[in-house]
Amino acid sequence: MTTVQAPARRRVGVAAHHDNYKWWALSCTSLGMLLATINSGTLIIALPDLERSLHTSLLELVWVILVYMIASTVLVLSAGRLSDQFGRKQAYIGGFLVFAVASLGAGFAANGTQLILWRILQGIGGAFLFANAAAIVTDSFPREQLGLAMGTNTMVAAVGLVIGPVLGGALVAISWHWVFWFNIPFALLGCLWAWLILHEITGRSADTQFDFAGTVTFLVGLTGLVLGISKGGISGWNSPVVIGGLVASAVLLPAFVIIERHQRAPMLDLSIFRSRLFSAAAAAAFINGLARFALMFVFVFYFQGVQGDSPILAGIKLAPLAVGMLISSPLAGIWADRRGSRGMAVAGMLVTALGLALMTTLQRDTTYLASGAYMFIVGLGSGMFNSPNTAAMMGTVAPHRRGIAAGARVLVQNTGAVISIAFVLAVVTSSVPKTVLFKVFSGLANHISNAQLTPFIANMHTALWVLAATSVLGALVAAARPKHGDDRVAVQAPAPEAART
Repeated sequence: MTTVQAPARRRVGVAAHHDNYKWWALSCTSLGMLLATINSGTLIIALPDLERSLHTSLLELVWVILVYMIASTVLVLSAGRLSDQFGRKQAYIGGFLVFAVASLGAGFAANGTQLILWRILQGIGGAFLFANAAAIVTDSFPREQLGLAMGTNTMVAAVGLVIGPVLGGALVAISWHWVFWFNIPFALLGCLWAWLILHEITGRSADTQFDFAGTVTFLVGLTGLVLGISKGGISGWNSPVVIGGLVASAVLLPAFVIIERHQRAPMLDLSIFRSRLFSAAAAAAFINGLARFALMFVFVFYFQGVQGDSPILAGIKLAPLAVGMLISSPLAGIWADRRGSRGMAVAGMLVTALGLALMTTLQRDTTYLASGAYMFIVGLGSGMFNSPNTAAMMGTVAPHRRGIAAGARVLVQNTGAVISIAFVLAVVTSSVPKTVLFKVFSGLANHISNAQLTPFIANMHTALWVLAATSVLGALVAAARPKHGDDRVAVQAPAPEAART
């Protein structure tokens, strides 16, 4: 007699050692990037509607954006360490689930305070997605294809930036609640896909300690800095809250560095910055976040609050920023794989600076041809910078430390981003009457005269000049990294503890 065996059930995807596994893993991280960027775009285009519907203050409105970024920034390193300890797959899936639950709650928020609390939980889920996306890609791709992979992820993020504002305008036309509820099926799909596709392919760190002191110090210090800057422009710089926040940040952020130097299992492992390539790329990432992130925030209110566009039209008008990234990101990644990251990163920052400088010519009646072209230039520069810079950072660390490195990358970039929004808010609201600010941030441009808008537009130009100068500084920092050929030095000399994992 012969025994007939039932065919084994086929699993979606391929085995971890298969040549094509890298592309399957990239599809998972791309879903996470798409969710994060679509959520960002839909929410930011809905801010004027949220202000009218929930009767929030201007500071509350801005903090709907900021608390998500602060939570994801502060916790991204802890999320990276946990993924190194317990597995990237579980952490990535958990990030999707938390994001879905938080999106459900945010859609039911009855006021600005409730919405801010749900956004904090969203930021926790986002931290696990951000910390693991770059690490999963780096685990799966060979070093010589890492720029292409990061460029593809950035390209997908750019697609999300194109879709997000337009989708946000359409969802707001139904109800602002759907700006959040739309995330739920998307997050659940990402969760299921990651569970089916991903494998654990790297060793795990043996150290399971949690750096509570470092995490709390950085959380309070960064929150104090951002609160002080953002509230200072609105309420005045002599406010006790503003002074207290800035003093707390001045004390706690340096204390955070001291704590991390003496921790056995620090939240931020400062030893990864001993690599000249990693430290220069990290500094450039911080400056890039500082120079560019507030731009979409500014243009949402420029189009809706100054030029009087509807949310859908404003979303469409933001598209050139993402289209530029969509075009340049994969090409820049391929270039960096062949010729190194330094030249492309420097060029990207300079192109961004050019676009930001040109934006200082915008007025209330400027045609869209000009503003669209300038946004496209900034998008090109951002794509040229991001994928080579990310690939350079992630390629310098040993496999078992990529969660920490990915977390450090997001931390420095998002720290720059939250400071960018807080700074721009402080500048554009300075010396502008509260009644004018309310109309601008509520999207009521038809009720504002040209004379009333003059101080706001002048302040917007000042902020853009500062961002352009910051981008030039970023180009100088990016130029400090090693030449091509030194990019792989750190990879060839893994840390001694790698042998223990």
